[in-house]
Amino acid sequence: MTSLKILVVCLALANVLYFLWTHGIAEPQPVPVAADAAPGPTLKLASEVPEAQREPPAETAVAGSSGAPEESAASAASAAKRCITVGPFRDVAEAAHAASILRAGGYDPRQRVVDGDVWAGVWVYLPLTGAAGASDALLSKLKTAGIDDALEMPGPGEGSVISLGLYSEQKRAQARVAQAQALGLKPEMTDRKRTGNVYWVDIDQGAGDASLNPARLQGDAGRISRLEIQPCDTGQASP
Repeated sequence: MTSLKILVVCLALANVLYFLWTHGIAEPQPVPVAADAAPGPTLKLASEVPEAQREPPAETAVAGSSGAPEESAASAASAAKRCITVGPFRDVAEAAHAASILRAGGYDPRQRVVDGDVWAGVWVYLPLTGAAGASDALLSKLKTAGIDDALEMPGPGEGSVISLGLYSEQKRAQARVAQAQALGLKPEMTDRKRTGNVYWVDIDQGAGDASLNPARLQGDAGRISRLEIQPCDTGQASP
């Protein structure tokens, strides 16, 4: 009996120890607490950020910025051109004829009218001596030879002359000179100009453009031309 009690007590103690042991070993270990993660960035309104901490705004592309190189190239091309003017033309018809030729050559002519002197023609005349009655005798001789449009008038210098006509064509001027020389006379020629409205034609010429020949811009073939080519910034060519 005593042995049985002892056995029961031993079994009870063993159960208690086993219970305690099992609960001590199987007890769940405490779950490690994760370290606090670093706080992430917080969204803020621009007005909430101190001005000193604000970043400069990024540059935005301007619409059409791809055309900037083209504009620079166009500016360079424009700077490489220079304005020249051709004239003076006696009337608007001559200026329009020259402008049409320039336009056909790829230019963009701009026609202007200003006040100035324009070539009127070649004047053929006979100088007079100081002898009395010299002009009457000479006029009579010319009329007999068929030159009945001669007349006495003030000359290019001092004194009077016998005018034999004003010609815009070289061929006609030379024919009148030859007619007077056939009579044993010594005619002279000089350019005559008139004052009034004259016409100029402006164009922009590049460094690689061919040089202009003013004779190509005149009107009728054989007509005497006194055209000039000048920079647009000269006094006579100013708008």
